[in-house]
Amino acid sequence: MSMERVETLIVGGGQAGLAMSAHLSDLDSQHLILERHRIAERWRSERWDSLVANGPAWHDRFPEMKFSGVNHDEFATKDQVVDYFEAFATQVAAPVRCGVEVTEVVQTADRTGFRAQTSDGLIEATNVVAATGPFQRPIIPDVVPEIAGITQIHSNAYRNSGQLPRGAVLVVGAGSSGAQIADELLRSGKRVYLAIGPHDRPPRRYRGRDFVWWLGVLGKWAMETPDPATEHVTIAVSGAYGGLTVDFRRLATQGMTLLGRAECFNAGVMSFSPDLADNLDEGDANYLSILDEADAYVSREGLDLPEEPDARTIVPDPPCVANPILELNLAESDVTSIVWATGYALDFSWLKTGVFDERGKPRHRRGVSDVPGLYFLGLPWLSNRSSSFIWGVWHDARYVAEHIARRRDSLAA
Repeated sequence: MSMERVETLIVGGGQAGLAMSAHLSDLDSQHLILERHRIAERWRSERWDSLVANGPAWHDRFPEMKFSGVNHDEFATKDQVVDYFEAFATQVAAPVRCGVEVTEVVQTADRTGFRAQTSDGLIEATNVVAATGPFQRPIIPDVVPEIAGITQIHSNAYRNSGQLPRGAVLVVGAGSSGAQIADELLRSGKRVYLAIGPHDRPPRRYRGRDFVWWLGVLGKWAMETPDPATEHVTIAVSGAYGGLTVDFRRLATQGMTLLGRAECFNAGVMSFSPDLADNLDEGDANYLSILDEADAYVSREGLDLPEEPDARTIVPDPPCVANPILELNLAESDVTSIVWATGYALDFSWLKTGVFDERGKPRHRRGVSDVPGLYFLGLPWLSNRSSSFIWGVWHDARYVAEHIARRRDSLAA
């Protein structure tokens, strides 16, 4: 059987794979991208219809190319994001081969490279970059059994309110996806219950600047490691409806019922933790701390940015917070569906290299793994807080590409 040979095989044709390709091309490093579906597939088929980017167009992009047809401070729709990545792939002449799935990667017998089994045959590579991103396997907790008769979907399968059956909806998870989906369902006329866990809640804009700008100048995007106590804390932010600060109490005043973290289900009743008020308070503390740091920065740098005292107004606790619901009979409450906005797990089952720790996470430093020639890109906290975002993966890709180039030169010496 004939075998194709490449210097670097990139697995994944999303933002990480395209950024990697651009930097390798700049270094005259031969490579190939394999994408099992289409470029930016998850933006196409694993997001809801009305999704927009969570950051403004001036920020959520590669530095080499601006969005076309999207104003500076607007939030690109998911279709515009797909168009952007396709146009970028054309601009950098990325060697993308779509519709080819990588089913297994192993080291060669002499451990100087890798052999990839794909749906289109065998490929041998000196280097492999796993650029499949953080959204690999959706997690639906094993809480509500199928025999309960409740429609259950993960947020990656949610498209619009019309796909859900008549009746109320329970949304579990209050990060970006959960908050936006719950808001959309409420606006559609649905009765919505939202289970809220620990979260960060930044202001969408403050003193004339978007929160992504503030996180930049305050050094928060450059944080290299998360606090272990907050590593899994979600961030409640949205670019929907022109970009609004997520405010759960205000959503409650509009008819949404807030709940604590979902805990268990028994005999038709869902139980919730009594932590709702604490979670909201911690989210407020995060919100106010950003305002405090922003004010201090403005004063320290002598910037002429308008004051915004109303931003510190926290509305009173609505009844569902003052008297939290700890048990909810789904049938009696007419809850006929659950949307689980509960995140994703990594899935590198195709990568047979022994590079993973006891938790299944790859061992690496800034994307450079323990196995020579094997790299990771696009994962959360790969090098810092921005690593899994469009603008952050660009800088991580440059570091990895330069490492690949140095390895090429050393092997040729």
